[in-house]
Amino acid sequence: MTTFALVHGGQHGGWCWEQVEPLLQAAGHATVAPDLPFEDEGAGSREWASVVIDALGSAEAGGDVVLVGHSMGGLALPVVAARRPVRAMVFLGALVPVPGRPIAEVLAEEAPSVVFDASLGDASDSPTGLSWEAARAGFYQDCEEDVARRAFERLRAMSLVAHTEACPLQEWPDVPSVTIVMSDDRAVSPDWSRRVAQGRLGAPVRELPGGHSPFLSRPAELAELLVTIASDLPQVGTSDLESTQDGASR
Repeated sequence: MTTFALVHGGQHGGWCWEQVEPLLQAAGHATVAPDLPFEDEGAGSREWASVVIDALGSAEAGGDVVLVGHSMGGLALPVVAARRPVRAMVFLGALVPVPGRPIAEVLAEEAPSVVFDASLGDASDSPTGLSWEAARAGFYQDCEEDVARRAFERLRAMSLVAHTEACPLQEWPDVPSVTIVMSDDRAVSPDWSRRVAQGRLGAPVRELPGGHSPFLSRPAELAELLVTIASDLPQVGTSDLESTQDGASR
């Protein structure tokens, strides 16, 4: 049994995985989907990672953990992997940090990741600073209208500490990575994700059709792909995971 730690992206919450979790559980796996502390102005990727680690501890997860990070949630994955045993990191339309550097600086240098207009529409009454029109166009363009509207209504304001702080790692953890690219992603550039996967991570790339939020637009396809990825990963014992973890921590 694999425990999938499902890490949501910016302005979302653990709720965004609520259609995917039952499918993973029905396939015989365990899940955790914590809420990251976005409202905390002092919380960056260290604090995000601590929340994920605490959730895994509460679930009594062993070493067979697959981290799945969506969008900005990808910034927490290697920080978690440097602090506890995991079998793999899955970057789902996700930002991928560089040790010791702010992701904002990395994106400015490599390529702009945001390709939709966040200023679209009137966000004057929105606590998140994002209008319905911008969220619909950038996050939910291939979701049913009612699904997209419910998701928009649950979005949260968030601190940008993790975006501007230097990644707290000095080196990348020695843990396998997989990248999932959505072919019509309007929030994180598919081309950028492919380049990072192949050039920086040396990671295989899997693709899904559609936009930035497959957990809402195609949850069954996403769950099936995650189960396939987990089954395709090398099966390692606890001692191997601990050895890998020791290497990542040095």
